[in-house]
Amino acid sequence: MKKTILPKITISLLLLNLIILGCKTEASKKETVSIENEEKKLVNDSVKIVSVAKPMFKSLEGVADTTFVRLADYSDGFAYDLRYATDNNFLKEQVYDCGECYTRAKTVKALLKANEEFKRHGVKIKFYDCYRPNSVQYKMWKIVPNPQYVANPVKGSIHNKGGAVDITLVTLDGKEVKMPSDFDFFGKRAYHDNFDLPQEILDNRKLLKETMEKYGFWSTRTEWWHYNLQGASHDPIANFKWDCE
Repeated sequence: MKKTILPKITISLLLLNLIILGCKTEASKKETVSIENEEKKLVNDSVKIVSVAKPMFKSLEGVADTTFVRLADYSDGFAYDLRYATDNNFLKEQVYDCGECYTRAKTVKALLKANEEFKRHGVKIKFYDCYRPNSVQYKMWKIVPNPQYVANPVKGSIHNKGGAVDITLVTLDGKEVKMPSDFDFFGKRAYHDNFDLPQEILDNRKLLKETMEKYGFWSTRTEWWHYNLQGASHDPIANFKWDCE
């Protein structure tokens, strides 16, 4: 049997084709890897976490206790529903030009401490009213001239002195906590000595009262939401007004 001998040129062509095929395969592999790397880069870029700078708050260090300050400048840990900046109140009228929570610095210091303790219970303070300019007290008195519901502006309210707040509690994500009544409900249901209420409500009211008293506030018997800072009644009536942007 005769052996088939391929010409040298044919062998050379075969080798050349194999080399070319190998190069194409290698190039294809590199291209595939390159595409995969680009895809990974796009995925990584799409989930890149952007760091957000934390808000900077003012310090009360060196601030005189009697100075009026804006609570939101010192913490973002509170909630607000400033009713007298709306008509959702017992007056049925808006008496503030805009809603802001100002008090004297010593009141803020006590509120910050109380709120830290509330947070350990999974709740935080929500404000209905804070410092109230005496001119607003006159507006309220004109609408409801009854000392049972509105303090006479001549004598003034502790709200006018920057030492009183009307508050409730909400969960850390802002959900309402059950209390005896709505804000500014004038009736027995709002009294601290009314115990004819569901246990959950009694517990919430007790947490509010005991914690506020622990940090220097005292309550009003007929209004579960109202708290005065100890000694604030001795401060002068003020008519400081904040700017509305």
